Amino acid sequence: MKVLFACSEAYPLAKTGGLGDVGGALPRALARLGVQVRLLLPAYKTTLEHARPQGLKLLREFTISGAPVKLWQSRLTGSRVPVWLVDIPEFSDRDGGLYGDSTGADWPDNPYRFYMFCKVAEAIALNNIGLQWQPDVVHANDWQTGLLPALLAQHTAAPASVFTIHNLAYRGIFDYQAFSSLNLPEHWWHHERLEFWGNFSYLKAGLVYADAITTVSPSYAEEIKTEAFGCGLEGLLTYRAHCLSGIVNGIDTDTWNPGSDRHLEVNYNRRTLKRKAFNKAALQRELGLPEHDSLALVGFIGRLVEQKGIALLLEALPSLLQQQRCQLVVIGSGQAEFETALIALQARFPQQVSVTIGYDEGLSHRIEAGSDIFLMPSLFEPCGLNQMYSQRYGTIPVAHFVGGLRDTIVNFSDSSGAIDATHTSALDNVDETGFLFSEASGTALASALNHALTCFDNPLLWRKLQDNAMSQDFAWGKSARTYLELYRQTLSATTRSSDVTDQAAVL
Repeated sequence: MKVLFACSEAYPLAKTGGLGDVGGALPRALARLGVQVRLLLPAYKTTLEHARPQGLKLLREFTISGAPVKLWQSRLTGSRVPVWLVDIPEFSDRDGGLYGDSTGADWPDNPYRFYMFCKVAEAIALNNIGLQWQPDVVHANDWQTGLLPALLAQHTAAPASVFTIHNLAYRGIFDYQAFSSLNLPEHWWHHERLEFWGNFSYLKAGLVYADAITTVSPSYAEEIKTEAFGCGLEGLLTYRAHCLSGIVNGIDTDTWNPGSDRHLEVNYNRRTLKRKAFNKAALQRELGLPEHDSLALVGFIGRLVEQKGIALLLEALPSLLQQQRCQLVVIGSGQAEFETALIALQARFPQQVSVTIGYDEGLSHRIEAGSDIFLMPSLFEPCGLNQMYSQRYGTIPVAHFVGGLRDTIVNFSDSSGAIDATHTSALDNVDETGFLFSEASGTALASALNHALTCFDNPLLWRKLQDNAMSQDFAWGKSARTYLELYRQTLSATTRSSDVTDQAAVL
């Protein structure tokens, strides 16, 4: 099986969020199953810098849509997975973020940048640039590669296409002027194809034309067919439900391993869980909080945006902090009003709250290891990774009952938490790994967190929950095998009939 995995980011070469984690981990897992996978990435300026220690080789120079392109080859760090980097000036000659400038504003030429990326992927998929390698399946990811299944659908000899939605909220919406400037087929400007409420959507292109559609958890696959979570695409997703499946993401268990994590004060595992306390004390010292072993330390890592439930956190925490039930550590950045409110919360409770605006990979690992409880009050969450990282580190998640959170956390529903600590047999039937709340409100979050804190005060019960959590298998192996089976099924079922035009210009 040969797979071209097209993605706009992949850790450690390029990352802004969970997509980067998947882009860096799933190709590795597929390669371990014997798949001949090639990872295709934009050659962002920073990506070329990160790739240079692995070696950079110029494979080809050619033109796409009249523009010069260089294709570099490197290797995914820690693996033998070849990485092909699409080098156009709009990627490689630009400082700033992957999708926008230093102020957070999107690059105005994003439609063109990712059109070119998809066109190069199309040319590789059709073996039109002399690489002598043609994939059986092209796996595209999120809106940045949404045009790719549509481009492939024009060719009778194209590989099968799989399109994964990592977050439906990011739909890649642009106006007709952008559509026209890319010289896309005019008949694509139609509500049954790319047109979307007077604009057009890159992500919708993938949903319309891909041979198979996946998203990153079974629950999210069901949720996005509803008006509440469908972002205006629920009708299309319901229509294509026979092609839609949910596959839970795995996690990189080498990078996220408390037994070998180089960012931690002390390494530990299930058998040496008592050592986790050293990481809690070290984190408290690092962040200027009093060292309280018996006071629960609650962690949050993530974007400070509405989706992540920051408003719920700000509503729920003050009363618990006022009662001195816990400490809170936060790292993240995002909307200014949330950053300001969290800094104000820290000023109000300086002995209990630490807020770090920005992102620090090492500190994120130390928060996972040092916290007792991890908060994920997301209003929606396609999959989520931190709840899986947390369980691996023996840090118990408190999360909203949505998407991948409900698929990866087993809710402890005993509201009393009063398991008899003198009888270990009372714990035999406890197989839960965390706490879930159903209503998207600060009150519901506060109730779930209070429940968790009550259980934290029962050491025997808490140790059992930690042991359950750390026993979960969130490695990529199972998910990769599911993807491989999907590739096989899609390949055997794929035919090219509608929208095929062999005269379509590729180069």
